[in-house]
Amino acid sequence: MEMDLQLIKQQVAHATDALLEQANLKAGDVFVLGCSSSEICGGRIGKASSAEVGEAVIDTMLPILRQKGIYLAVQGCEHINRALVIEREAAEKYGFEIVTVKPALHAGGACSVAAYNKAQDPVMVEHVVAKAGMDIGDTFIGQHIKHVQIPVRLDIKEIGAAHVTFVRSRPKLIGGPRAVYPD
Repeated sequence: MEMDLQLIKQQVAHATDALLEQANLKAGDVFVLGCSSSEICGGRIGKASSAEVGEAVIDTMLPILRQKGIYLAVQGCEHINRALVIEREAAEKYGFEIVTVKPALHAGGACSVAAYNKAQDPVMVEHVVAKAGMDIGDTFIGQHIKHVQIPVRLDIKEIGAAHVTFVRSRPKLIGGPRAVYPD
């Protein structure tokens, strides 16, 4: 399936901006992306990887996040145990365990490869605790989102041919019947 890369870029930019508006992230926070370029292209996850689509997604999302000082963590596929690409600075700041692997198109995925190539000082980590995230193509990023996870409903449901979901987090509400919570 031939993809309209401009349309994908527009969809990614719109989705990123809309999620950031609702997620209330601050400079220094971590945003996780799970993305299947195969699904964006209308294929089955892991079966039709597209380097061009991966680059379009990262080339669009990364500048938006960098402008706000937010770290991007990109989840790889199961062939690298869902390890994530992130800037070394973020991994060290948050104490994320650095692992030894480099993503490839068919072992990590197109977005993971693009993020690794576009990072200033990329490392791979086994796990992150992000405050919000975007899942393009049902790659399942929930294990990398801080508790408590809140689904975010936006006006966009697909990027390319891929189903897209959004999540943010909030601090846990604790206490009993007499607890009072701020607005």
